[in-house]
Amino acid sequence: MFINSNILVLHYVFLFQGVKIFNSKTELSQTIVNLKTKKQKIGFVPTMGALHQGHLALVSKALAQNNYVVVSIFVNPTQFDKKNDLDKYPRTLQNDVALLQSCSKDKILVFAPTVDMIYGKKIESQSFNFDGLEHEMEGKFRDGHFNGVGTIIKYLFSIVTPDNAYFGEKDFQQLQIIKKLVEKEKLNVNIIGCEIHREKNGLAMSSRNQRLTPQHKIEAPFIYKTLVSAKERFTTKSTTNVTNWVENQFKNNDLLELEYFIIADENSLKSVKRKSKHKKYRAFIAVFAKDIRLIDNIALN
Repeated sequence: MFINSNILVLHYVFLFQGVKIFNSKTELSQTIVNLKTKKQKIGFVPTMGALHQGHLALVSKALAQNNYVVVSIFVNPTQFDKKNDLDKYPRTLQNDVALLQSCSKDKILVFAPTVDMIYGKKIESQSFNFDGLEHEMEGKFRDGHFNGVGTIIKYLFSIVTPDNAYFGEKDFQQLQIIKKLVEKEKLNVNIIGCEIHREKNGLAMSSRNQRLTPQHKIEAPFIYKTLVSAKERFTTKSTTNVTNWVENQFKNNDLLELEYFIIADENSLKSVKRKSKHKKYRAFIAVFAKDIRLIDNIALN
């Protein structure tokens, strides 16, 4: 039985299709302590649920490199800058657990806490200094987003105490910020970035893809197609030329609205005007398909 957190808050641990599910941080922490006393290595894949094959790829990699894997399923309110987006975010716990069971029947622990258990009565973020990483790209368009990310990840790391934690490169800026969080907070966890998992048509897998209309699903692969072409142009053209070209491509698209396209230094995430042979660059993009916001990125060199 799945409990509606808006009606009743209970501490529970139960099995569903062989996967052990916790909403109690105390019970989960004790289970992990017991495993670690047996020299078991713990992997961690934090998610907001609505799992897809991209998430399962992270879980499979974690299973291959650890004895047990904790998967958190929690829609974190403090990283949403728009309440409407939070309210519409898909919540599919039962289906998520069934998908995880296809990866392993006995090596996955699911942590599915309620908002009250994480934040109590006061839902707010800590403030973090990520050495400026938080002010680039997503930070410019989503107020307070990375404070919310830092708050929940720091909290989850304190409960799970993983040896290794796995994050997809689709949220590359988030990946860099979590590495910075671990560095500045001196957390004892190894952060592993995993390549973007894509649909056959190139669209980066995302839980938000479930909300796309049939027409937008057909058009959305245009985002990755444009990134690939931008990468090709980047070999011979200036960053300004490539950026202008991408912006013009979207001006001619009636279904997709470009929010930003930025070519940035992969480490500092600062946008660049001139290329250097000794730096790594990545192109970042955010696009609206009606009210659904899609992000993607690609390494340029």
